[in-house]
Amino acid sequence: MTRIVLVMHDPLASALASCARHILGQEPVLDVFDIVATDMPDKRLVEIVDTLTATPGVPTLVLCDIFGASPFNAARKAMELARSDGFEVEVMAGANLCMVLKALTAPRDDFRAFLRAVRAAATRGIVCAGDPS
Repeated sequence: MTRIVLVMHDPLASALASCARHILGQEPVLDVFDIVATDMPDKRLVEIVDTLTATPGVPTLVLCDIFGASPFNAARKAMELARSDGFEVEVMAGANLCMVLKALTAPRDDFRAFLRAVRAAATRGIVCAGDPS
């Protein structure tokens, strides 16, 4: 089983979790970090690392909203710290609802295949309704 963690600008992580709950009809199993402008980066970093390292042997996917922004930077640092302790963690930026839903519903027995499926869901969900091409 793969752990799913959302690290995003407040209130996006909670909002995506709420949308997933609505669509799936049940409480999604994931960890949510809404990063606010007044958050102390080091404190949030410790909280994220603690989540990533809470279950040895369980790979973790962290979804972030914007590459290079504070939530992503905190998640990337947390990933590096967790990896240095032997944990399997990947961070993906550009998260959208399609990615979150795929992460919650895709088979999780092969971590690399799981990551490819989640990443592919992001682009499949981008459609121009008025453009047939």
